[in-house]
Amino acid sequence: ARWNLALNNMQNVQSELGRDNVEAEIVAYGPGIQMLKMDSSVGPRIDAALKSGVRVVACENTMNKQKLTKADMLPSIGYVRAGVVELIEKQREGYAYIRP
Repeated sequence: ARWNLALNNMQNVQSELGRDNVEAEIVAYGPGIQMLKMDSSVGPRIDAALKSGVRVVACENTMNKQKLTKADMLPSIGYVRAGVVELIEKQREGYAYIRP
């Protein structure tokens, strides 16, 4: 349910403000990393989000702790070394942090 909420939030923001007017990124870490695995129930929605311009990244620290490799993950996503650090850096750049 939380994964769908995050994707719905992105879809609503793009719909309301216009895709070309928004830079959006979903950062998955901790238990949320499961949404980016190949067998994720929201895989098709992740692909749709990527096609709509949303950047979707996985935390490599979480992946290492859970013994996941890039081969376990959806093919089109990006990666960051530390998800929490990515959030901090984005907030410093002026991004709003929305946690579903």
